[in-house]
Amino acid sequence: MAFTSSANAFGGLFKRAGAGAGAGGASGGGGGHGGGHSEGPGPADFENVDVQHFLGWIWVAFVCVFFLYQLIFHFVRYIRTIACLNNDSQRYFATPHALFANFKKHFLDAPLFRQRHHREFKLSSAINIGTLPSRLQTLMLVGYFGTNVGFTVWSIDFSQDYSTVAGEFRNRTGVMAVINMIPLFLLAGRNNPVIKLTGISFDTMNLIHRWFGRIVVLEAVCHAAAWMASKVHTKGWGAVQASITGSQFIMTGFMATVAFVFLLIQSPSAIRHSFYETFLHGHIVGVAIAVAGVWIHLDGRPQQRMMYGVVALWAFERTFRLVRLIMRNVGKGGTKADVEVLPGDALRVTVRMARPWTFRPGQHAYLHMPSVGLWTNHPFSLAWSDEEEDLNITSMVADEKGLPMNRQDILEYRKTSMSFIIRRRTGFTEKLYKKADLSAAGKFTTTAFVEGPYGGEDLSSYGTVMLWAAGIGITHQVPHVRELVAAYANGTSATRRLTLVWIIQSPEHLEWIRTWMTHILSMPRRREILKILLFVTRPRSTKEIHSPSSSVQMFPGRPNVQALIDQEMQEGIGAACVSTCGTGSLADELRRAVRSRETHWNVDFREECFSW
Repeated sequence: MAFTSSANAFGGLFKRAGAGAGAGGASGGGGGHGGGHSEGPGPADFENVDVQHFLGWIWVAFVCVFFLYQLIFHFVRYIRTIACLNNDSQRYFATPHALFANFKKHFLDAPLFRQRHHREFKLSSAINIGTLPSRLQTLMLVGYFGTNVGFTVWSIDFSQDYSTVAGEFRNRTGVMAVINMIPLFLLAGRNNPVIKLTGISFDTMNLIHRWFGRIVVLEAVCHAAAWMASKVHTKGWGAVQASITGSQFIMTGFMATVAFVFLLIQSPSAIRHSFYETFLHGHIVGVAIAVAGVWIHLDGRPQQRMMYGVVALWAFERTFRLVRLIMRNVGKGGTKADVEVLPGDALRVTVRMARPWTFRPGQHAYLHMPSVGLWTNHPFSLAWSDEEEDLNITSMVADEKGLPMNRQDILEYRKTSMSFIIRRRTGFTEKLYKKADLSAAGKFTTTAFVEGPYGGEDLSSYGTVMLWAAGIGITHQVPHVRELVAAYANGTSATRRLTLVWIIQSPEHLEWIRTWMTHILSMPRRREILKILLFVTRPRSTKEIHSPSSSVQMFPGRPNVQALIDQEMQEGIGAACVSTCGTGSLADELRRAVRSRETHWNVDFREECFSW
């Protein structure tokens, strides 16, 4: 509710201060604070306050709608789980609700046009220009963009003289740029509370953040352009230069606008993905300059109160991350990482945390290794986790006490071991791979810091779960397999049918997860629930393709996605979930296949992706 409280506080301050200045110099085109203060607020000033309130309530409504949606389906999944614990048919939950099924098919799961959603548009193998948003994402973004366009001209009388219209437009766009910075910064954080409240993925939040940033930049440019047009109209271009060089107020506003434009220029997907490290550091510097410029530009004006909210959101999120990073990784010998080269240009990174944490399927964490990349940290899916004792510490403490350690003593000195499988790409992963490859036995140990965990999802309420993975995407699905098989054996899950489909280029990629899959295949009652289908797209010979058993089968080539989805639909039990983590083309093909059956099959589509 930070946005509405900021707007209300601003409105009260406006009335007390009697300031006629809008955000960023509404008090006339001059170089100082102008004479608007002595005249008191006019109708246009109070309309600017109304616009802030309207935008604030739009954000509140957005969060409330998605929070209610999340809450309803939390209870639906809970009730479904309880009802299906001892129900092997689950017939009632297999039938979709007609209205909701059509909503999912045509809006929630629908791509913008025909099929393409997460398959990237590429000018070349090195230049990626991004993906298309979904239909629902597009409606939300276009709606909010249109709302901002409407508010920039709302109640402005364009029949007035040029200077008056330019002044009101300048004030309005300045106010809107500042207030839109609040959700812009709120949605940028990794610990974004809106994700918890609404259940919206971090990937979607990134998309919204980017478009909010573009809106802020456009409004800031319109604000500066309106001031400049009015100044040129009345006094000529020489007055523009004189104002910029002769006034801190105008200079800082101009500096902030230039920083905003710089952020817009460096934000396209092709630049972000081709020069990510450069983009990241340039983005941080640009944001710092823009915020500092707006802060000084608004000095002495009521709109500066909104900047308190912007800076507070950024400072709190960064502080929270730092504190949690220290608590997780400092002390008790620190966090160490074993990095090992695997076949197929991949690495296994096993991290032994300084302190234990609770691991859930579907989570990811940010990995930072100062010896490889001093300032960089990157997100990776958590593929496996174990609790292990720190044998050096436990033996030392046991010797000091002179007595055997009980279970409670041991738990105090346990360590969480987490594993990541990382595919060799460019930048950080390239450096990491080369360092491991040049080390003795293709393995080295280094100090690490792990930030997280983030994300996580529970699939135990579905009677049928189908997990798809392409290549390194298996790291997201393995924890789900482990969790669901264990829950089935314990009688704490509704899942009765679990199918894992993994598409790989070569059989050597099986080495990535061989140890973990051996553990899963030896779990109690595994054969009753789990089926694994392996598709090798580039086998060197047919001898490499062999199926170990009826529950673990291997095939050459690519799978027929629609045929496998239809088979699962015919043989499935209860409500179903189809989850994918892999290439954009696989995700789009699965999305099309699932959508074509959503009105006949109670199935949810989950897509794990992480785009910048």
